[in-house]
Amino acid sequence: MINRDLIRIKVVQLTYAYYQNGNHNIDKAEKELLFSLSKAYGLYNYLLSLIVSITQEERRRVEVLTNRAKREGTDVPSERFVYNKFAVQLEENKQLNLFLEGQQYRWEDNMEAVRKLCDQIEQSVIYQEYMASDDDSYDADREIWRKIYRTLIQENEDLDAILEEKSLYWNDDKEIVDTFVIKTIKRFDPVNKANQELLPEFKDEEDRDFALKLFRSTILNADTYQRYMSETSRNWDFSRLAYMDVVIMQIAIAEMLTFPNIPVTVSINEYVELAKLYSTPRSGGYINGMLDSIARYLIDTGKMLKQMPERRQPRNGNERLNRNNNYSRNEANLQNDYPEGNVQQDRLERNTNEEF
Repeated sequence: MINRDLIRIKVVQLTYAYYQNGNHNIDKAEKELLFSLSKAYGLYNYLLSLIVSITQEERRRVEVLTNRAKREGTDVPSERFVYNKFAVQLEENKQLNLFLEGQQYRWEDNMEAVRKLCDQIEQSVIYQEYMASDDDSYDADREIWRKIYRTLIQENEDLDAILEEKSLYWNDDKEIVDTFVIKTIKRFDPVNKANQELLPEFKDEEDRDFALKLFRSTILNADTYQRYMSETSRNWDFSRLAYMDVVIMQIAIAEMLTFPNIPVTVSINEYVELAKLYSTPRSGGYINGMLDSIARYLIDTGKMLKQMPERRQPRNGNERLNRNNNYSRNEANLQNDYPEGNVQQDRLERNTNEEF
């Protein structure tokens, strides 16, 4: 389940924390990295169990209404949703139940949130159309939960706040983990019954090794990578660069040099997006240009055996002049963006200061 997008996020967070904490114990930092990744897998299981908790609360409500209907001689409510074929299969899933046995977090401790979600589901058009439909197939039962998750759980600020209280990691993890929960719903097959496989924590050992090798290479070769940055940014006052930008570029260089099968353009694009998320508004554009220059320098000097697309040549002198003028203006703007050489990293610090 833990993919390389999530691994890169965690390596950025833990590398920043490694330097900020000051103890520089790489073995402990690696354990913290693996712990933070395991927390993401815990969130995956916790969100799957939310479907079970909602189903059980709805079942309790139907039982109350059924008893009342029998006493009053009125129509009993439908049990269609509370015995939804997909939800029952998930409720009986051996892998999920085994995982939850050893976990401290349970939705029974947040029943108010579960009940609120039940109310929202019952009031939704999705639910009403499902209850009115004659289609009682497994596909229909699975599809209603995919729709509920995407519309009422995936983008739910109240739920996000609850998860952040449980673990400071989860606020950053949820967006990615949501996609894996939806993928899991779509993968469920009634033939597998309670033995339906959930997504594994790591797709394979290679991804786990990717996390550790990327982190260790980033830390152990920091001086060399920062020298590459300095040598390819002679027109820029390197000391005034945002510290988070230095961290992100350092990790990007580690990835480019450590993993020969990952194309340079893929690495650059991934870390440009992370810069937009964790650093200043202008960082993405600056890091894109810097990493492009660094990668070409590494290739030209024989330090990296990869290929990059050729730079587009200006068609005329005016285009070259305009590009140079734009570069000068952008550099001046960047100098204004980093007057103190660093930026606030509140979001990152929240996620890296949790006790392990």
